[in-house]
Amino acid sequence: MTPLREEMIRQLQLQRLATNTQQAYVRAVKGLAEYYDRSPDQINIREIRAYLHYLLIERELSWSSCNVAACGIGFFCSKVLGWESAQIDLPPRTRPKRLPEVLSREEVRRLLDAAQNPKHRVLLMTVYGGGLRASEVVSLKLVDIESDRMTIRVEQGKGRKDRHTILSAHLLQELRAYWRIERPPVWMFPGPNLDRPLTRSSVHNIFHAAKAKAGILRGKGVHTLRHCFATHMLEDGVDSTVIQAMLGHVCISTTARYLHVSRRHLAAVKSPLDTLINGSTSTR
Repeated sequence: MTPLREEMIRQLQLQRLATNTQQAYVRAVKGLAEYYDRSPDQINIREIRAYLHYLLIERELSWSSCNVAACGIGFFCSKVLGWESAQIDLPPRTRPKRLPEVLSREEVRRLLDAAQNPKHRVLLMTVYGGGLRASEVVSLKLVDIESDRMTIRVEQGKGRKDRHTILSAHLLQELRAYWRIERPPVWMFPGPNLDRPLTRSSVHNIFHAAKAKAGILRGKGVHTLRHCFATHMLEDGVDSTVIQAMLGHVCISTTARYLHVSRRHLAAVKSPLDTLINGSTSTR
């Protein structure tokens, strides 16, 4: 390991960034160095911008991938090389605002039914029933299922925060039935090695396999079930601040975006076309 890489890892650890973020930032700087075939401390800001342009235009990476690369390289320049922020001045990247894709309740039911493997089915039910992220469901331990309080404890979720979300009575029954079959010792959803949890990529593969079998076209990843949880809760009249707490959102504005896809709120609004036609009819 080179001294520069060691120093970057040390700085990442000092900033207490999540493990996945640390790995992504190191990969970003490694990609930059490999592109120019030079040590990253020998690459100037103009070359960095050209590299980001290459990622965005030629490789056609997504905004999020380019943003991670820019953040990782910016971290390296500021924390390892000691550049001033004015020297880095990486171009801003405005993230396109898209509404979350949400499945209907019938589509969620078809998706769950399509996952015939008991472990896979109850895993997807847990994601939907508790509004969990993929990283959170694989990190669940048996002790996190608090049946006496009917809650699921999410330990060190996004932002390194603990929180509780709802545990449905039906999900509790399913989890108990699954446990009687699999007998997982520590992790609720262990991988092939029982001492380690299932990987996030495995969770996404389980979701996509069930989606394909159910003939569902919408939903880019397992995070779709978290979107469904929030939207369906809003449609059932649950207060948005309660949903915010269960999802672990810092800002209520993040939760409020589900209002835009909630059928309950859309159904309460009358289209001006209906008013126009009904008004025209009543005057005849």
